[in-house]
Amino acid sequence: MNTEKMINCERKRLEKITRFRLPHRFMMVGVVIGALSIVMMFVRAFAMDGDTEWLKLLLQKTLLIGMLLMSVARDKEEDELTIKLKMQSYAWAFVVGVVYTLVMPYVEFGVSNVVHSGGEVYKDLGDFQTLLFMLMVQLMSYHTLKRYR
Repeated sequence: MNTEKMINCERKRLEKITRFRLPHRFMMVGVVIGALSIVMMFVRAFAMDGDTEWLKLLLQKTLLIGMLLMSVARDKEEDELTIKLKMQSYAWAFVVGVVYTLVMPYVEFGVSNVVHSGGEVYKDLGDFQTLLFMLMVQLMSYHTLKRYR
């Protein structure tokens, strides 16, 4: 196989991955899953006693799945412009998410030391907080870009 055929094959595979979209009905499925997860988080926080750490982790993962479904679902009317806007929103979410992940621990450390005046320890962000932030940025920036196109 010559190099040009290999390059074309790899390009086709990459395009297939980047064009992946779920049907539009998954947008509503994601909204329902996300809303139920948030409601259950409030129920767990205020109404449940005992060791429910496993439930907290389960609800966090479920919320991320719901937001991911909303992010990857097609629009009702999707064209080249909406696909480009979605790709731009993913780029924004990645860049802003990296900056947030790098800066936020130092901000929390500084504020915590000012407020508590004790030697607070440096804490790194967790995966849930970073992924939640990136998905929120992607969804909000996509809908903002789509509104002002």
